[in-house]
Amino acid sequence: MTKKRAREKRAGAAPPDHPEPVSAIGPIVSSAHLAEGGSPGLSEMEYGLILASHAFQRWMVRCMAAAGVPGLSAMEIMILHTIRHRDRGKRLADICLVLDIEDTHVATYAIRKLEGAGLVTTGRQGKEKTIHITEKGAGACARYAQIRERLLVASTARARPAEETLSEIAAVLRFLSGAYEQSARAATTL
Repeated sequence: MTKKRAREKRAGAAPPDHPEPVSAIGPIVSSAHLAEGGSPGLSEMEYGLILASHAFQRWMVRCMAAAGVPGLSAMEIMILHTIRHRDRGKRLADICLVLDIEDTHVATYAIRKLEGAGLVTTGRQGKEKTIHITEKGAGACARYAQIRERLLVASTARARPAEETLSEIAAVLRFLSGAYEQSARAATTL
């Protein structure tokens, strides 16, 4: 037995070739002080959300650039896809509601940028301003979808959870979204 192993054995440490299971380490979180509360699992999920949201935003930007439309932010891409949804004109209020955008100025700026790039056009339906996808915008969304299928969907087909499980995860995320919204409202009253 080496001196290092002997020290580890006396100290009660597991030898490197027999690492402790992850559960013995505790949850994987970004803020241990938050995981010390009543739900370490929620802290672990929050860290997963942080990583997933940043990765998803990077993916959207790079996928749209690969589709031939560089320079858009993740927010602008989300708004473009929302406008493209079902090929119907959208009102600013509807876009903000669907994407849970609190500050309409963010959406207004994004729409102006998309319009300047020729991806959307604005019009009126009665007194309401509406935003419509252009042929160029629909083409960008179609190329994005093709790249997504090839690089993301196909490459993860064997490794990702089943479609039913992904739907269940999405339902949990929507539930948690509501819980965070309610807690945010409550926090403003403190």
